Amino acid sequence: MAHSAVSQISVAVPVGSDVSLRRSVFKKRNSISFSDKSWASILSLDLKSRNAQKINQYVVCMSLQQTSKSKVTVSPLEMETAKEPPLNLFKPKEPYTATIVSVERLVGPKAPGETCHIVIDHGSNVPYWEGQSYGVIPPGENPKKPGSSHNVRLYSIASSRYGDSFDGKTASLCVRRAVYYDPETGKEDPSKRGVCSNFLCNTKPGDKVQITGPSGKIMLLPEDNPNANHIMIATGTGVAPFRGYLRRMFMEDVTFKFRGLAWLFLGVANNDSLLYDDEFTKYVQDYPDHFRYDRALSREQKNKSGGKMYVQDKIEEYSDEIFKLLDDGAHIYFCGLKGMMPGIQETLKRVAEQRGESWDEKLSQLKKNKQWHVEVY
Repeated sequence: MAHSAVSQISVAVPVGSDVSLRRSVFKKRNSISFSDKSWASILSLDLKSRNAQKINQYVVCMSLQQTSKSKVTVSPLEMETAKEPPLNLFKPKEPYTATIVSVERLVGPKAPGETCHIVIDHGSNVPYWEGQSYGVIPPGENPKKPGSSHNVRLYSIASSRYGDSFDGKTASLCVRRAVYYDPETGKEDPSKRGVCSNFLCNTKPGDKVQITGPSGKIMLLPEDNPNANHIMIATGTGVAPFRGYLRRMFMEDVTFKFRGLAWLFLGVANNDSLLYDDEFTKYVQDYPDHFRYDRALSREQKNKSGGKMYVQDKIEEYSDEIFKLLDDGAHIYFCGLKGMMPGIQETLKRVAEQRGESWDEKLSQLKKNKQWHVEVY
């Protein structure tokens, strides 16, 4: 890709308590890149003007180092002090008009379908906590209710409360474009295209978007015990809330000092469909004692029976460890398409029975202890 002239400027930037940091990469960009191996810290500034017709944003990329644990400085830190999460600040009848910052395709050419990372500027007016959702009202008229706007569509937020620019002014969504292919002709039927997902994936920097919320408490990250363990099971865009958790745990310099184990299971079709893989891989490298990451690639891997590898097969593979963690109080989260849950529940039930336990009793206890968190759609 052709670049215009590059200038190097040295600046002093606060990065927590440690300044023995590697080369910097603040990059002035039209969108956020997930291919950078280091989202690094920070004593110089690369100004690279790309696609001048688009809105350029500073993107801070931080490098997490096992030795110094240097993390990104975030602001405003008042976002740490609230005792209760923000809820339903904007309702469907009076939504907030936010602005699109960037839209980036997340998946490779061999991925079935298209998934986009969409950064939205809410101007600090629609704050949220990790694990919450925004509602989006696509433009146009609801075909089932002429004269009315479309219904709200909920999307799990894929960033920490500070957003991808670490200033509390943006939120990111992970959106798969919903399309329908006629089983007889094999061709896409535009009349059955997902209204909101296509609207979001087609937006351009500067476009306006109507948002509501934030909503949801079931997927909030419990922070009362920084030594607690967290098992996260996602299919596809269900990884969104977990990206927010992990940025809070491992990337940002915040009051929550995570010392437990975070274990992410991500199920997608193939390697090209992996989402935020570079971020997660970097955490494994930098925090091997605190983060584990297992992928289930259904079209590229086989389970022990020779069938397709789904997240429940990975759960079964590590079932002894998972059950021990749950017995010791770990939280377990599920996010993704609702079709993921029956297979997972069957696997957990089978494993429990093999261990001489009643799954129904165990599940009841997990729910009672508030260790069980499910958000499927």
